[in-house]
Amino acid sequence: MPDEATGTARGHPRSVPGGYRRTVLLAVVEIVLLLVVLGLLVTRLGAWSAGRRAVPAPAHWTPAHAEVDGETRVLLRHWRPGADGSQVVLEDRLFAAFSADDPAWEARFTEAMSGARFRCSYLEAEEQR
Repeated sequence: MPDEATGTARGHPRSVPGGYRRTVLLAVVEIVLLLVVLGLLVTRLGAWSAGRRAVPAPAHWTPAHAEVDGETRVLLRHWRPGADGSQVVLEDRLFAAFSADDPAWEARFTEAMSGARFRCSYLEAEEQR
């Protein structure tokens, strides 16, 4: 027999119209929000990306030159970009060297740099294979 004062029958509360739908909808919204927060925490803290290391940028060959102790050196420079964007020199190979006060310095320098550019393009092609 229902109790008219409390609206219950045999100890069960009277159902509110739409109450079940509202409860389910709130539960779904809470679960979605929880998943979004967990996803943001995991990606921002790097839990999944910790195993993935950044692939280093490919190395390049370029001609370079330096004057050391009165001698001009034409170099084949093997380098790659560093984390901050600067060049990280992996290797310098001597391509040609001649006296800095040689009367034919300009012609020798131009020829050596031309040869170094050609050699660098060859080395670049070899590394891309």
